[in-house]
Amino acid sequence: MEQTIHFRDLGTIEYGSAWHLQEQLLAENLARKAEWFNVQGADRPEDIGTVNHLLFCTHPHVYTLGKSGHMENLLVNDSRLRDMDVSFYKTNRGGDITYHGPGQLVGYPILDLELFFTDLGKYMRCLEEAIISTLAHYNIMAGRLPGCTGVWLDSDLPSRARKICAMGVRCSRWVTIHGFALNINTDLSYFNYIVPCGITDKAVTSMEKELGYKVDENEVKELLKKEFARVFNAKIISAPVGAAV
Repeated sequence: MEQTIHFRDLGTIEYGSAWHLQEQLLAENLARKAEWFNVQGADRPEDIGTVNHLLFCTHPHVYTLGKSGHMENLLVNDSRLRDMDVSFYKTNRGGDITYHGPGQLVGYPILDLELFFTDLGKYMRCLEEAIISTLAHYNIMAGRLPGCTGVWLDSDLPSRARKICAMGVRCSRWVTIHGFALNINTDLSYFNYIVPCGITDKAVTSMEKELGYKVDENEVKELLKKEFARVFNAKIISAPVGAAV
């Protein structure tokens, strides 16, 4: 059955504020689920009343470390971070360390997977598929790298494989937060100060680097929304750009 996803473009937003919003939306959905379990006769997931969201944004320069990450993969100290005007957060998502910044599209789906499918592995593959299909519009042939999450180029050539989109999520009672970060016009030099995703022998790339020109970020957003809706068999309803958090 086609689900509805409420979309908001948050514009440029500080990482902590976006994280707080995700946690708030997660808490609201968990509260609805807790209430549903106490309601007699509510015997279908559709009766729960949870709300699906998709948030797009860009963050000022920030490094984030997942709950299974290692601090040694951050290659600079606090003083150097201040000099670079880069923030740092330890998060509760999966994965290791990554970078967010201008020119990168970050997507945070807050989905109740009980309305879609209760399979976290399938969820990750669907996120990857939405990105892969979006990149195909630009004739960027992307795919998956066995044993690694995210979206990669030349994944069948180990010496040339490079990541264009990182992913890390958290799921609580089948409600997701965190998500993906697609490098569009990203300054890739910021990845030199970390071991991206804890992987030492693979490079990072961007759409701009692969295509040789600046890419229209709003165009990428629109294409990705359409591919996301297709992959998840959903209708996406847009809220105003920059809607208050």
